[in-house]
Amino acid sequence: MNNKLDKQYQDLLQDILDNGITKQDRTGTGTTSVFGRQIRHKMSEGFPLLTTKKMAWKTMVVELLWFLRGDTNIKFLVDNGCNIWNGDAYKDYLKWVGVNNNPLNIKEFIDKIKTDSDFSSVYGDLGPIYGKQWRRILMPFDMMVIDQITNLINDLKTNPDSRRLMVNAWNVGEIDQMVLPPCHYGFQVYTRELSEKERLQILLPNVTEQADGLMAFGLELLMKKADEQNIPTRAISLMWNQRSVDTFLGLPFNIASYGLLLEIIATSVNMVPDELIGNLGDVHLYNNHIEQAKEQIGREPFELPKLNINTEFWPYEGGECGVGPLDAVKVFEAFKDDNFCKCLLEEDIQLSNYQSHPTIKAPLSN
Repeated sequence: MNNKLDKQYQDLLQDILDNGITKQDRTGTGTTSVFGRQIRHKMSEGFPLLTTKKMAWKTMVVELLWFLRGDTNIKFLVDNGCNIWNGDAYKDYLKWVGVNNNPLNIKEFIDKIKTDSDFSSVYGDLGPIYGKQWRRILMPFDMMVIDQITNLINDLKTNPDSRRLMVNAWNVGEIDQMVLPPCHYGFQVYTRELSEKERLQILLPNVTEQADGLMAFGLELLMKKADEQNIPTRAISLMWNQRSVDTFLGLPFNIASYGLLLEIIATSVNMVPDELIGNLGDVHLYNNHIEQAKEQIGREPFELPKLNINTEFWPYEGGECGVGPLDAVKVFEAFKDDNFCKCLLEEDIQLSNYQSHPTIKAPLSN
């Protein structure tokens, strides 16, 4: 079995139980915590969605699209069935209206977010969190808007060996305006050239065991064929950094979300997804997640699922869908379009062969 990811995750849970120290936290729940851990996953071994408990796949996809849209208002999330930011928004709402001023309950609050655009524009916004930092940082002196995602894509196309292929969400000048400072505060990508053998294995996936022999016979012709079929010439890896890790509820989402981001970037710039790496700071289990973690540790992993991305109607260079290379910059501009996101959710991003153990419920601490 190639599923080393679930085993890494289970080992991390056990590490916290065995070596963690008791710490208090912002939510008042209390945690058991360790510091400085890492997750590594080869994307060729399957899509990094844990199988030792059922994961809310669509919820995770919706949140990533929300980041890529540059959105900071929960209306897009709740309209698409993603409720993981509701508690933070509601807590902020109570802070503004006051608990003694007959506030809405959380169900009423979310219903009003869905139906009242004036209300949602005020109380649904979470401040300058991930989406704003990724896509629309305003530089106050020259009034320029910096789109870190567009800059990253342009750099990948023009200078793929750069050591500055980074996106940062930790804007120290705006931290106090955010409903919650970024937990995963930045990511970096790294590319390398594919060997001729690796390109040949993509060109002829069913004859990989003969790759060495084929390379010796007509290699120049085969590489020309690979170029004609737009076979990637580079592999791309992604490493994210995370200061605070809710290991039971949050980390499985983070792993899958950055795995999907890596797949989307790789597809857009015609590279092969290579390695996914998470650098984790304060890695903790909330006190009301301990028994759930023990249950998950005892489960036997299944094979990891596969991700299928359909780009038939994505923006292509030259304008003709499905022909030639994708226009990577226009792809990421399209994420801001509601219809494009609807297609991504319903058709273009599909998970196959996902087998998992049942859900393990645990409370979210806000």
